[in-house]
Amino acid sequence: MSSTPEDPSNAPVYGPTDGFGSDPELPKTDDTTALEKHYPEPVAPPTSTPPGTAVTDRTRAATTWVGLVIGAIVLILLLVFILQNLESVSVKILAWQIDFPLGITILLSAIAGALIMALAGGIRIVQIRRAAKRQL
Repeated sequence: MSSTPEDPSNAPVYGPTDGFGSDPELPKTDDTTALEKHYPEPVAPPTSTPPGTAVTDRTRAATTWVGLVIGAIVLILLLVFILQNLESVSVKILAWQIDFPLGITILLSAIAGALIMALAGGIRIVQIRRAAKRQL
């Protein structure tokens, strides 16, 4: 008996016959993991923004405005703190003795501490940059 295209037993199979299609590499089981291994999930098309970046509606002007509002609130709180602590205190620095209101004394000491920390941080940044240049 010759094999002709009209012979239904030897005709090519198009489309699914057992639920998995006619792929010879695919095992004929009801297990869907075989399908997932053979045919992975389609990859989403690339977006216009690189991965890891969020799309926001914020502008530089809006960010600046928010920063100014927060700064104004901090200054108002600082002013209230100073006005509530107007008792005079005597501050001795080496040979000098100065009388300041308590609120201003605390504010000046906080500013001095911030400047010392900024100086220490700046020195450390310079050290790290020098070390990085030597490695290149």
